[in-house]
Amino acid sequence: MTFSIVAHDPRNGDLGVAVQSKFLAVGAAVPWARAGVGAIATQAYANLAYGPQGLEHLAGGATSQEAVDALTAADEGRALRQVGIVDAQGRAASYTGAKCTAWAGGVVGEGFTCQGNILVSGATVQAMAEAFRQASGELAERLVAALAAGQAAGGDRRGQQSAALLVVRAGGSYGGFNDRYIDLRVDDHPQPIAELARILALHRVYFVKPRPEGFLPLKGKRLAQVQGLLAARGYYDGVVGAPYDEATAKALFDYAGVENLEERLHEGPWIDRIVLQFLRRQGGAK
Repeated sequence: MTFSIVAHDPRNGDLGVAVQSKFLAVGAAVPWARAGVGAIATQAYANLAYGPQGLEHLAGGATSQEAVDALTAADEGRALRQVGIVDAQGRAASYTGAKCTAWAGGVVGEGFTCQGNILVSGATVQAMAEAFRQASGELAERLVAALAAGQAAGGDRRGQQSAALLVVRAGGSYGGFNDRYIDLRVDDHPQPIAELARILALHRVYFVKPRPEGFLPLKGKRLAQVQGLLAARGYYDGVVGAPYDEATAKALFDYAGVENLEERLHEGPWIDRIVLQFLRRQGGAK
C-alpha cells in the first residue's frame, strides 16, 4: 500500500527517499539512508531490518543488487516484500515479491528506482520515473515531484494518508552534526504529498543558508525600517535611523532566534531578504 522513489544526485552525492502510503506515519518505517553509503525503501509487509542491514551491506562494498539479493535470500517472507536500493555510486536495484498485492512492481533508471504495491496500475511508477527525469532543482524537490506525479497517475488504490522525505548529505544537518540534511514527515493528512511539499518549502526558508547575493546592505531607509520594525516587536530600544551598531545587531540576533531564522544571519550591516520579508510581513509593511 505504498509507492516510493529512492535516488542519488551525482552532482553533489545526495541520497534520498520519498514515499506515500495509506498507512499511518510511513516515514517511521520505509525510508533509510546514510551519506556516502546508500538509500533504501523497504515496504509491502515491510521487513524493517532491510533498512539497517541493507546499509551495512552497502557500507561493506556490496552493490545495490548484491544488497537486494542478500536481504531477500535471508528472508523467508521475501515473497511479501518490496525494496528499492540506490548506492553511493548511483547504482539502483528493486525487488518485488511474487505475493505482493497487485498492482505491484517497479521501474529502475539511471540513479533511481521507483516501486509500489496495491497501486491503481503500473502507470504510477512510470509517471514517477518520468517526472524525476524531467524535474529540476535539488534532489528533494525532484523526489517530491515524482511523488506528486505518481499520485496524479493513480497512486495507492486505497487512498492517501502519510508521506515522508529523507535526504542525507555528509554534515548536512542543522548545525552540521550529522547527515540528516532533510528529514520531513506528514504522518496523517488527507493530502500528504501536497503537505510534504509545503513543509519542504518552509525547510528551505528556515534551514538552508542563503547565498551571498541574498543579502542586502543595512543602511539608509532600509536600516531605519528594520530598526523600526524591531522596535515595534520589542527587540530594539535604540534610535530609529541611527547608524548600524551593536544594539541593531543584537536586536536582529534575538529576533532571528525567536523566529528560527538564525541560519540566515550575516555578520555586519547586512540582512537576508527572507528575514527582511518576515519582518515586513509581521509588521504590515512592504
